[in-house]
Amino acid sequence: MKDGIHPDYQETIITCACGKVMHTYATKKNIRVEICSNCHPFFTGSKKVLDTTGRIERFQKRYAKGK
Repeated sequence: MKDGIHPDYQETIITCACGKVMHTYATKKNIRVEICSNCHPFFTGSKKVLDTTGRIERFQKRYAKGK
């Protein structure tokens, strides 16, 4: 590896808008994010994935004709 071309890898604090703090390593010193796995609706289970437009049924009808 060449010297002097790689960014400085340092300990970093990632802070979410919900207040969760994570310690890790990155090339930036402090990182602020708006949403994390602690407050994201998909990961918390407060929002389910719904097929409201019928995409699955349309897919199944379209490719069932070929069988």
